[in-house]
Amino acid sequence: MILACAALLTAMVLVPRLAGATPYTVLTGSMTPTYPPGTLVVAKPADPSELGVGVPITYQLDSGQPAVVTHRIVQVQQNSDGEMHYVTRGDANNANDPEPVRPVQIRGRVWYALPYVGYLNSALNGSQHQALVLMVAGGLALYAAYMFASAAFGRLRDGDDATDGAAGEGKGQP
Repeated sequence: MILACAALLTAMVLVPRLAGATPYTVLTGSMTPTYPPGTLVVAKPADPSELGVGVPITYQLDSGQPAVVTHRIVQVQQNSDGEMHYVTRGDANNANDPEPVRPVQIRGRVWYALPYVGYLNSALNGSQHQALVLMVAGGLALYAAYMFASAAFGRLRDGDDATDGAAGEGKGQP
């Protein structure tokens, strides 16, 4: 159980932090069946020039605003100034999104996704995330200490038994 929790927290918090990625929770069905509501998507920053048709991205609905959406790029355009724009659409939607996405709006490309884990991610605030990570890390450290101590005591016990056996065999011999 501890290992399952540790793996989950690692995927939710630690890996994204170390990689400079950001976890987001899918709230609507627009990307069903690929990313149904409750899916945790982890978006990793990407060079806009490397993004093409078929790539799912997470972007700000309005530049500089916190609200984001994860949709798939369906077309790459270039305006008269040479700036790239991306036409996006949710997998479950019948029409493209109304406004093309500018590179400044892109938070990243979807790196990986974990179904249903987004519900847990949404239920926890930042300090709760940190407390949970510390609890699991502490639990793993205690478990590791227990395993090392058990192995060390086992070796000592086995060593004592071997020494006693060797001494007993030597008795009565010339």
